[in-house]
Amino acid sequence: MNPTKNTKIKGFIAAPLTGFNEDGSVNTEIVSAYAEMLKSGGVAGVFVNGTTGEGVSLTLDERLRLAKSWIAEKSDAFKVIIHLGYADQETSIKIARHAVENGADAVGEIGPCSNQPDTIEELINRIAPTAEAASKLPYYYYHIPSINKVSFPMADFLAEADGKIPNLTGIKYTYEDLDDYERCVQIKDGRYDILFGRDEILIDALKRGAKGAVGSTYNFMTPLYSKLRKAFDEGDITEAERLQALSVKAIEALVKSGSFFSALKTVLGKFGLDLGGVRQPNVNLTADENDQLLNALKETGAFEFLNAHTT
Repeated sequence: MNPTKNTKIKGFIAAPLTGFNEDGSVNTEIVSAYAEMLKSGGVAGVFVNGTTGEGVSLTLDERLRLAKSWIAEKSDAFKVIIHLGYADQETSIKIARHAVENGADAVGEIGPCSNQPDTIEELINRIAPTAEAASKLPYYYYHIPSINKVSFPMADFLAEADGKIPNLTGIKYTYEDLDDYERCVQIKDGRYDILFGRDEILIDALKRGAKGAVGSTYNFMTPLYSKLRKAFDEGDITEAERLQALSVKAIEALVKSGSFFSALKTVLGKFGLDLGGVRQPNVNLTADENDQLLNALKETGAFEFLNAHTT
């Protein structure tokens, strides 16, 4: 089996939030309803236990239970990618093996968040054992310098890692270096699957050849992005840019709320999806702050593009 031969992911992959019960424990029972809501909104899959899912604040057991719950919801039209990154590599390897055993579609791993590598060769050596533990699955390197400060050009990384990590399939590219992004898309005659991770500049990535994307606002604004993509494909750049501007305004409102992840949960509550609060060091919005957020979002004009299940 050669995982890198799998068809590239097209469409929008949501980064799901983690549901918490009132006592602070992880709520896996809500995953099924969450998955159905995403599917109804046209989402192509999920990237589980990543930044948006507060993965760094979850225990190993919590992450394994969430991974298993999400994998149970996968289908040909709904891919499940499990994030492996953890503080220590032995734990990452355990998560990788669990993802293989339970039938995940693919895995992804953020680069080291401490003792960062000084060279691309060192980065490759650091992630290779985790990728090997999931050798039966496509492996995506998670590039997000804003979190781990590892900022090597990813085109150079792909060129050097090619052949050294057999199941390296692509990159979850959460960065603004669009020239580097385009080089990644084109390298090795387009061999690698480069999933774009900045929702607010999706249109710029489309211009550079993006086919798939992973992001937080795909949890509820996929109808907007689908229209944006359709307008772009049809050559209506003016409409595509108008829709991107709406996305930017909505994201600005979420950020200005003071707690981005709590704000995302507030919006998902409009779908009747109660995901509870957030875990420290994140903070929960107050009732007044939630009202201010929803009013601000309505003023952006983006609400008309939310899933039809909103109330």
